[in-house]
Amino acid sequence: MASYVSRAAPRAFNASLRAAVRPQAVLQRAQRPAQPLFRRFIQVPAEQPRLRLGSVAPNFKAKTTGGELDFHQWIGNSWAVLFSHPADFTPVCTTELGAFAKLKNEFDARGVKMIGLSANDLGSHDQWVADINEVCSTNVQFPIIADADRKVAFLYDMVTEDDMKNIESKGLPFTIRSVFVIDPSKKIRLMMIYPASTGRNTSEVLRVIDSLQLGDKKGVVTPIDWQAGEDVIVPPSVSTADAKKKFGEVRELKPYLRYTNVGK
Repeated sequence: MASYVSRAAPRAFNASLRAAVRPQAVLQRAQRPAQPLFRRFIQVPAEQPRLRLGSVAPNFKAKTTGGELDFHQWIGNSWAVLFSHPADFTPVCTTELGAFAKLKNEFDARGVKMIGLSANDLGSHDQWVADINEVCSTNVQFPIIADADRKVAFLYDMVTEDDMKNIESKGLPFTIRSVFVIDPSKKIRLMMIYPASTGRNTSEVLRVIDSLQLGDKKGVVTPIDWQAGEDVIVPPSVSTADAKKKFGEVRELKPYLRYTNVGK
């Protein structure tokens, strides 16, 4: 008598084979390094870099209103401030660029280079700079990065969580208002992140730079609302006796809270 094989048998065998192979395939996929995702022909990183105080600022090459540059080479042995903007021809951004431009001499006196970023191309930047100069009665002399593809914005995580969701349907995210202060060793010393609705305080950027540079030079820290020339704080790592030898007069309110003055 001829043997009978059910038609369901091959299907059942194939299903069991796929089930046996699937865990290995899944494991292989999990072991692959994360690859960038491509959405609307724009490279979006699978994971954002970890930017921390003290980490080296990511380097990049970009086109700017001052020509093409390599960011680290452009910084050289100076301090630098990188500040981003959502878009050209927007009201808050226009006031901010004008304010930074007016303080160029203050930044120069501290050995600080300024560079802006906006999510538009160079042609748009050039026209926008003319508006800024007219509206703010100034002369923008620092470069502005053209970041229409958000390459630098993604590299420095200058985007919001909401805008990073559903990029396929919403399109590229806006670039938020971020400020990075970078020292001559290319390390990030300050990060400020503002919502699109809130303009920044240029005086605060200068104040923090004064504090950082004074701290590096004198080995002190600065209290709340400190301004250049005011009393500073002796760090806990320095004994009162050593502080008096180093700074002269030391005013002790508590063993852990001691003031002195080191000038500007």
